[in-house]
Amino acid sequence: MTVRPITIVGHRALSQRTRRVRQVTDELRTLVADMFETNDAANGAGLAAPQVGSRWRLFVYSCEDASGTLRRGVVINPVLERFGGIELDAETLEGCLSVPGEGFPTARHRGARVRGTDLEGAEVVVEDEGGVLARALQHEVDHLDGMLYLDRLSPTVKREALDAVRDRGWRVDGILTWDPRELEAPEV
Repeated sequence: MTVRPITIVGHRALSQRTRRVRQVTDELRTLVADMFETNDAANGAGLAAPQVGSRWRLFVYSCEDASGTLRRGVVINPVLERFGGIELDAETLEGCLSVPGEGFPTARHRGARVRGTDLEGAEVVVEDEGGVLARALQHEVDHLDGMLYLDRLSPTVKREALDAVRDRGWRVDGILTWDPRELEAPEV
């Protein structure tokens, strides 16, 4: 397993839609193992394939659900279903490994369910309501659709976030990745 560099805001991979996985290959299994390793090294709640420069429609997650239970897994070709009202809690900051060190209140549905498959081709259904996992499921599927959580913010707040990333010394042009083994992302 390898910790892969994480793409940051401005990287082309983050604005492109992903491709459906048609077959689980050894290469795809390696990608998923590396994504778990990378997510763990970066202390992330989840990591989508575009965040490591891949165009496949899959993500890994490792975070608590509403009951406080740690949930961990992979979802290939997820289909997202949102439910419950949309919430915007000024105290709950959403962050992203591709926007290192920043976090902003972001409106999300209270609940989310994704359906997809695992590496063995078995159906996977992951659901949460009111927990970090519900937010993470929505966040990761956004990545697969070429969207960052910044795209859900007002233009003024989005500009503030991009300026803060630059001010912290993270590049938003040129080579747009960071290595969790070599650099520690600032805390949100």
